[in-house]
Amino acid sequence: MFATPAYAQTAGSAAADGGLASILGLAPFFLIFIAAYFLMIRPQQTRMKQLQTAIDALKKGDEVTTAGGVIGKVTKVDEKVVELEIAQGVRIKVIKSTLAAVAASGGGKPAND
Repeated sequence: MFATPAYAQTAGSAAADGGLASILGLAPFFLIFIAAYFLMIRPQQTRMKQLQTAIDALKKGDEVTTAGGVIGKVTKVDEKVVELEIAQGVRIKVIKSTLAAVAASGGGKPAND
């Protein structure tokens, strides 16, 4: 009917240690967040900074890829718009923020030449 003295003593000590137990219970979540930051978030931020510096340094003759998958050579650079030549005599204008990759001009010789 009544709790044994041993059971009552363990319950009392657990209540006194409740703050530490709750912090230790949240520790795995903090560790997962730290691991996600170093494995996913931080590399993505550095990649975006590199892409932004490459877009800011864009010049005529660079080969770029848009987010839609269009590959072309830069023929004209404005403040927010880039003109690309996607085929001989075919030029399109794209917004700089839609560029996904930049390759420097004269990057290499094509494999099938």
